[in-house]
Amino acid sequence: MTDFIVIGGGIAGLSAGARLAPLGKVVVLEAEAAVGYHSSGRSAALFEQNYGSPATVALNEASGAYHHTANGGYLSPRGLMIVARRDEQAAFEADKKALGVQEISVDEALGHVPVLRRDRLAFAGYGRGAHDIDTDRMMQDFARDIRASGGAVQCNARVSQMARDRHGKWNVHTTLGSFAAPVVVNAAGAWADEIAKMGGAAPLGIVPLRRSVARIPAPGGQDVRGWPMFFGPGESWYAKPDAGALLVSPAEEDPSHPHDAWADDMVLAEGIARYQDFVDPPVTRVLSSWAGLRSFAPDRNLVLGVDPHCKGFIWCAAQGGYGFQTAPAASALIADLIAGRQPALDAATVAALSPARFGRG
Repeated sequence: MTDFIVIGGGIAGLSAGARLAPLGKVVVLEAEAAVGYHSSGRSAALFEQNYGSPATVALNEASGAYHHTANGGYLSPRGLMIVARRDEQAAFEADKKALGVQEISVDEALGHVPVLRRDRLAFAGYGRGAHDIDTDRMMQDFARDIRASGGAVQCNARVSQMARDRHGKWNVHTTLGSFAAPVVVNAAGAWADEIAKMGGAAPLGIVPLRRSVARIPAPGGQDVRGWPMFFGPGESWYAKPDAGALLVSPAEEDPSHPHDAWADDMVLAEGIARYQDFVDPPVTRVLSSWAGLRSFAPDRNLVLGVDPHCKGFIWCAAQGGYGFQTAPAASALIADLIAGRQPALDAATVAALSPARFGRG
């Protein structure tokens, strides 16, 4: 007997499944050969409490304690820094206010990232609150919790058909076989609207947006391990240390369709050029590159909760670029709503995240 079917084995599905496991038997269905194959496996893996819309920030704040303490904690210090030219002051001031960073001098900025070009840098802001997230361990721990409660995480189980029968059960057919449960959680990432349509729920206009990343050698042979994540105002590009190398992204948001995304070489080149404008050592080669799909609802808030027009159909979607940092609180909200408990989040935030806000049916 299965109580909950979760469609999607990224961080959204695994965290929701782990929170639901104490309430009944959970089966997570992942289309690919491994969990976290798509966006979750291509995340920038940063926890920054002030990053996102007000509803997202509320989720971040509610997730902080879990990130810091659960299973020994998943965070390690990183810090973040905004850098800007003289003509980018307005955008810099907006980012400084939104992220709550402190303005620092050019000399201080060079102390954090010594390869920055003094002649290009006019403004800089720094915050200590950003942390790296151990994303792989977090996903594996959530999967372990599901299995420890008698549930399962089934890979290679791509959903092909689903419908709710007259007995109130969802029958979900996959490449691995068929599964049945009274509750389905749609945590399908870029495929969330497609899964909704398959189950007879109204799609919400969730759009996957491509973001490309290049991994380059450490500039000038520098030891980058202690550098912060640093980026241009308006998130026009970013760079982040990664195992002795540097990740550089144009931070693009190009609308896409659900698929196994790959980097656009021209877009990636433009992003590297924007990064290159701020640093001295030239980028002479790319070690590797990839892309992920960050899926957003029209209002850019996550979609978490019970579909008001489709019984037993739960949304856990539209995480955008905030999936890992919001996962502890987002999954707790899903479990609270299904269990009929009072959510820890305030009512205004719950409403801002609810699929009912779209008024579709």
